[in-house]
Parts: sequence; C-alpha cells; structure tokens
Amino acid sequence: MKQFLAALPFVMALPTLTQPALASEDIPDQYPQSVLYSKPYEVIPGVYSSIGATAPPTYENAGHNNNLSFIVTGDGVVVVNSGASYKLAEALHAEIKAVTDQPVKLVINENGQGHAMLGNNYWIAQGVPVLAHVDAAEEFEHSMAGAWTALKGYAKENAEGTDPMGPTETFEDEKIITMGDFEIHVLHLGPAHSPGDTQVWLPQQGFMIAGDIAFSERMPPIFSGTCTSCWIETWEEKFMPLNPTYVIPGHGHPTNLAQVTRYTRDYLVYLRGQIRDHIDNGGGLADAYYVDQSPYKHLDTFEELATKNAGVVFEEMDWE
Repeated sequence: MKQFLAALPFVMALPTLTQPALASEDIPDQYPQSVLYSKPYEVIPGVYSSIGATAPPTYENAGHNNNLSFIVTGDGVVVVNSGASYKLAEALHAEIKAVTDQPVKLVINENGQGHAMLGNNYWIAQGVPVLAHVDAAEEFEHSMAGAWTALKGYAKENAEGTDPMGPTETFEDEKIITMGDFEIHVLHLGPAHSPGDTQVWLPQQGFMIAGDIAFSERMPPIFSGTCTSCWIETWEEKFMPLNPTYVIPGHGHPTNLAQVTRYTRDYLVYLRGQIRDHIDNGGGLADAYYVDQSPYKHLDTFEELATKNAGVVFEEMDWE
C-alpha cells in the first residue's frame, strides 16, 4: 500500500458490498435538503465523492444515480462528472464551495451518457473547461436529445436550466495534469462499458476514479453494441495492472480492486460462460434471456437488467 494511504487508517472503513443497504435503491434520498442524492464526503485527503443512488434515474433521485467526485488539489479543484442536469452540477458546486475557496479549474466527463454530461452547461457558464474522450463527445452528440427528453420526463422541475452541451476539450489516449499536490492521469484504457469510457488515475495515491468501466453494489448494464469480450480484455490487460488500492466505481460506494473485479469483470465472464453453454446446447434468443444469473441476484437493478443483459450478450456472442 502506498505510504500516503498507509498513514490513513480511517480509509479501511470505506463502505463495501458487506454493507449494501448504504446505496440500495430501497433507501430514500439521503440528502433531502439538496438535489444531490447524498452529501459528498472525503474518501482520502483531497478527494471527495457524492455517491449516487444505485436505482435507475427517477424523480426521487433527480437522476443522481452515478458518482460525482472532485479533487481539491491545493491549486484548484478538478471535478469528475457534470451530473445529469444543470441543477445537480450547481448543487455539487455549492458543496465544493463549502469545502474550499479554491476555484474549479477543470471538469472531466467519464463517458458520453447523460448522467456524466447533461450538467456541462452549468460549468461552461462558469468559464470552466470540460474535458472528455473524443469518442464520448461523439456519443453524446448523437444521444443528447434523447437524454434530455428522458431527463425532462423523470426529473420534471429538476431538469430546469439544463441545456445539453458537449465538452469544450477532448483527448484520445491519455492526458496528464499536474495541479497543486496531485498528478492526475486522465485515461482511456480501451473499450469497456460505453464509447470513450474514461478513468481518472492518481498514481501517487494509488487511487482510481474509475467511471463506468467498474461497478459495485449494482448490476452493470450491457448496451447493444457493447463488446463484452473487449471490456474483459481492457480490464485484464490495462485496468488490473495499475493495481489501485482503492476505487471509486462509476456506480456504488468506494471500495477496492477485488470488489469491483468481482462485480464487473467476473460478472461479464460468468454471463458469457452461461450464454456460451446455452448456444453450444442449441439454445436461441428467446430462452437466452433466462439463463441462470442467480449468483448476482442480490445486486441492485438485477430485476431491471439481468434479462436484458443476457439478450444483448447472446446477440453479441451469436456472431463471434
């Protein structure tokens, strides 16, 4: 363990899947005085995260069902994810101001989904540059109208002020930022959950803000067009070798590499194995939806996602 973390015994109390109720979709809004689902807390010195609901986006959680993080560097603040709306970005900024008088100098979008980018216009209005991978920027350009329509449908008045805007800057493979006490590596390790998945790696702290390459406490959604074999390869060849001590996943509480591996990479390997057996036994799409996924039935969003995931993976593997 890095010396920086070894001196911090309190980090051993970070929530893990042994305490699933902390992020359960059955738990109501944990921060009712704010549009944020939960109040940001300091995970390690200088790194904060507001943990989203593990439920799908709803009026009750205002679309805050991913993790909104920020790094107080000593010479400015770096934000990871704009959030699903102008109001979520504004609420996160209010929390940042309560922690520090350092200005926000950069926002990083973890991917091209609405919950990462729909709050961009708030930050752009503050004069803050917004960075995303080039593929994530392209993905958002194609999907932002639908994401905005969905936001207005479920968030109602909490969608007010949102004007979908893409990032102001893009990168391709890696961008290294030195700011204050932090060296920040903005990475695109390879194909994973969605186009342009981005990881924020703090090598000096051994700490990874992983984005949606990594899930904990809830089932990962697999999209049409997701290459699950590529996701596994990226995990094994690029993500795991970094060997982060702690990980803030895209969804779920901060935890460790073993836990996100168990509920992301291992889940993908398991589901592909079930579908491979199904195909080898002559099974078709109609029955593929119901392959056994019971080892993961305790995860939030299992009911919403398990059968969909199986169908998507069947269609992927049927062409392999």
